[in-house]
Amino acid sequence: MKIIKLKEEYIKLGQALKAAGLVSSGIDAKAVIQDGQVKVNGEVDERRGRKLYNGDIVDFNNEQIKIVE
Repeated sequence: MKIIKLKEEYIKLGQALKAAGLVSSGIDAKAVIQDGQVKVNGEVDERRGRKLYNGDIVDFNNEQIKIVE
């Protein structure tokens, strides 16, 4: 599981995928999110701008990202 520490109140889903190294660019993040390949807290979310807060879990490509303060 990869950990992303929040620097502000939230991080957007596309930014989190990129920060965790699971995609190489914002364009790649947009593609996999809109294709329904990304889950937030167990549910598919197709919004690249989805705000992630402390405790949220992202699943993509057999990897998990946990958002922490």
